[in-house]
Amino acid sequence: MVTPFDHEGNVDYDLAASVARYLVENGSDGLVVAGSTGEGGSLSDEEKLSLFRCVAEAVTVPVLAGSTSGDTARSVVLSREAASSGVSGILVTTPAYSRPSQRGIEAHFTAIAAASHLPVMLYDIPARTGRKVSAATTIAVARNCPNVLALKDASGDLPSAAQVKQTLGDGFDLYAGDDALVLPFFSIGATGLVSVASHWAGPQYAALISAVDRNDWSLARVINDSLAPSCQFEGNEMYPNPQPAKAALRLLGMAVGQCRAPLGSSDAALDNQAAEVLTGLHVARG
Repeated sequence: MVTPFDHEGNVDYDLAASVARYLVENGSDGLVVAGSTGEGGSLSDEEKLSLFRCVAEAVTVPVLAGSTSGDTARSVVLSREAASSGVSGILVTTPAYSRPSQRGIEAHFTAIAAASHLPVMLYDIPARTGRKVSAATTIAVARNCPNVLALKDASGDLPSAAQVKQTLGDGFDLYAGDDALVLPFFSIGATGLVSVASHWAGPQYAALISAVDRNDWSLARVINDSLAPSCQFEGNEMYPNPQPAKAALRLLGMAVGQCRAPLGSSDAALDNQAAEVLTGLHVARG
């Protein structure tokens, strides 16, 4: 979920609670707080911990804490502190900027997992971190760390994800980390989707996943086709995620504000795009 800011750029915790409840009411059965869509890299540790508590108190679904960064030691401390904030699990992202080897990535994941009793979801997003997590690394961490139970894969590497799922089986959950690839990921055994577009298209994604669960792939494809404009809108070089998500929420009446630097503010052109996407979804629903 996005992190709302007021006009002075401060975190709006009351609105964060409202956004969390809105997302749950519109199809989300779990929330990630202070992840990439939540501008976790622009939040202080104190802000993150306050957000974890705020959102965990606002909803009854599982809340995953984006408590990690490229600094292993800092990630260990914050993840340990997050465990007492009421969250249900930890989202552990590949360390960015330092570009560690696979051995370094494994050590990073293992240290954070050992710091908390909470369930852990690994997060592979090389477009942001500069490093792809190999299937072998994911498998090794999951086998050596009993609380590492899931992978959010935003790498676009379906063969690697399929290898992870095939090797680790039903005891390990695979989540699509890219809205545009949800159907291919379900075809290789994914459990669910960690979504950006669910900020404005939650009911559609819930319906798509329900169709897959019923093995109604024809309906799932129809719904997926209707969501293509949302996938194209949710982030690009001119308007990176979460600028589009915040524009959509503002259009829906939630004053989530603009993004903090370095993402910064968007403009009226993005607001117009948001209006087109939301109107298209309304028409598709009939």
